[in-house]
Amino acid sequence: MFGYVTICEPELKMKDWRKYRSYYCGLCRTLKERHGNVGQLTLTYDMTFAVILLTSLYEVKGLTSSHRCKTHPVKKQWMIQNEITEYCADMNVLLAYYHMIDNWQDEKKVSGLLASKTLHGKAKKIEKKYKRQSQVIRRELKKLAEYEKENCQNIDLPAGCFGRLMEELLVYKEDMWEPTLRKVGFFLGKFIYIMDAYDDLQKDMKEKCYNPLKTLRFEENFEEKCYQMLQMMIAECSTAFEQLPCLVDVEILRNILYAGVWTKYRKKQMEKEEKKADRK
Repeated sequence: MFGYVTICEPELKMKDWRKYRSYYCGLCRTLKERHGNVGQLTLTYDMTFAVILLTSLYEVKGLTSSHRCKTHPVKKQWMIQNEITEYCADMNVLLAYYHMIDNWQDEKKVSGLLASKTLHGKAKKIEKKYKRQSQVIRRELKKLAEYEKENCQNIDLPAGCFGRLMEELLVYKEDMWEPTLRKVGFFLGKFIYIMDAYDDLQKDMKEKCYNPLKTLRFEENFEEKCYQMLQMMIAECSTAFEQLPCLVDVEILRNILYAGVWTKYRKKQMEKEEKKADRK
C-alpha cells in the first residue's frame, strides 16, 4: 500500500531532485546500518517524504556523505542522514513487519511468514522504544483486518484506520506541532488507502480479494467520485501542511503533495485511455 507519496520528477528543479535522492539514499543506507540487508528491502518513497517533512519542520542538521551501494556500484551517491532518518527507518521496518504478519495471517503467504521471522527481533526492539506508535499501528491494522473480513464497503472506515496509523507515525515529538502533523498524516493516510483501492480494483476483482470500492464501481460517475475523494483528502492534507513553518526543502515537499502523489493516478488514466483506443 506504499509508494504513492513520491515526487513528480519533470516538475522538480535539478538541485531539488538531487536533494531528494540524497534523502532517499540516506534512508536506504540507514535501514541497512540499523537493520541489515533485509531492513533495506523495506525502503519506501512514503517514508522518504516523512524524513524530509520532519527534517524541515524541526530544522535538524544532517550528515552528508557519499557512498557506493549495490544499486549504484560504480558512482558514489550523496546521502543525507540524521536523527529523523533513524526514526523513519525504524518506523519503516515496523510497518513492514506488521504487513508481513498480516499477509501470513490473512492469506497464509509463506513468504510473509519467512520475511516476518527475519525482522522479528528488530521489530520487537523498535516496539519497546516506540510504544505509542507501535500500539496504534497494531490497533489500527487489527481494525482494518476486521473491516476486510466483514467486506466493509464504506471506504471511509478502513481508510480512517490507515489515516490514524499514518498520523501517529508523523508525530515525532509530542509538542506544539503535533495537532497539525496529525492532520497531515491522517488525510495523507486516507489518500494512500483510497488510491491503493482505486489502483488495485481490477486486480482485486479478478483475484476475488477485498476492495472497498467494489460496490461503488456500479454507481453512476464512479470515476468522478473517486477523483473527488482523492482530491478532498490531499486538499485537507496540503492545507494542514501549509500551516507548518517548513522553509528548508519546501519546494520538494510541495512538489510531492501537489503533483507527485497524483503520478500513479495519471498513469492509471492513461492506461484506461489506451484500452479505450484499442477497443475502437
